Amino acid sequence: MRRHSRPALAAALASAFLAAPALAQEGDPVAGEKAFRKCAACHSIEPGAPSKIGPNLHDVVGRVTGTFEGFKYSDAMTKAGQEGHVWTVEELNIYLENPKTAMPGNKMTFVGVKKPEERADLIAYLVSLNPAGARRQRPPRPTDPSPA
Repeated sequence: MRRHSRPALAAALASAFLAAPALAQEGDPVAGEKAFRKCAACHSIEPGAPSKIGPNLHDVVGRVTGTFEGFKYSDAMTKAGQEGHVWTVEELNIYLENPKTAMPGNKMTFVGVKKPEERADLIAYLVSLNPAGARRQRPPRPTDPSPA
């Protein structure tokens, strides 16, 4: 019996891990707008609005990390962007669960969004603010064919 419990546990953990990105893409933007109220104290979302305590998140999905004009990022965020980190749906899901663990050294003091459904809704809301940004989640690599 004990022999079966480890594979079952491994399968359950793998299933939860693999479901997170799919869940993020299936969130409810209306519920996400409500969830964003916690974020609004530190982040603006209007196009062109200045940053608050945190950067403007209007087109965060698809943005290279640490690049919003005029915001003073932590060294960790700046370095991540210089190394090519992009805020994809998947990366936001990981980061928003526990910002300090996902990117040690960042300045965000928020402890994270622990409920997967709430994270999915929040990310769906951020995607809804700028759907074009979500389509450009990763810039083409030099070996990728140019989009027509």
